[in-house]
Amino acid sequence: MALINSTFSKQHRQCDAMFADAEAAVAAGNWQQAGQDFSAFTESMECHLRNEEDILFPAFEERTGMSGGPTMVMRAEHVQIRGLIAEMNSDIEAQAADHYLGISETLLILMQQHNAKEEQMLYVMCDNVLGQDEADRVLGNMKDIG
Repeated sequence: MALINSTFSKQHRQCDAMFADAEAAVAAGNWQQAGQDFSAFTESMECHLRNEEDILFPAFEERTGMSGGPTMVMRAEHVQIRGLIAEMNSDIEAQAADHYLGISETLLILMQQHNAKEEQMLYVMCDNVLGQDEADRVLGNMKDIG
């Protein structure tokens, strides 16, 4: 049973694809497409982060009694991710390709490291401790990222 891991990892891949689309549009100087793609990425990423922060993490913390451990680290990284996204959104509005692409590299590395920690540790722990009924409840309460 790896329902949490497979479902949340799939969301990572979806967000990654949208992120790559936005980066390609910026690199091509297609600002209208970049704005649309980055907006889609931002909305999907925010939905994913909310699924974790509002649904998955509380279920994990309640079951394990751990609120200062891995979920605290992930929440802190979510703050960093949101900050970089906000900066990149400003770059799209200003059509500042060089700055956007520089920040994009930073965000890409952060997301890769963050996703690896979740997929290799946190989600595995969630699948192990939540059990089928709780995992079904978590997944049933999630919002689709699009």
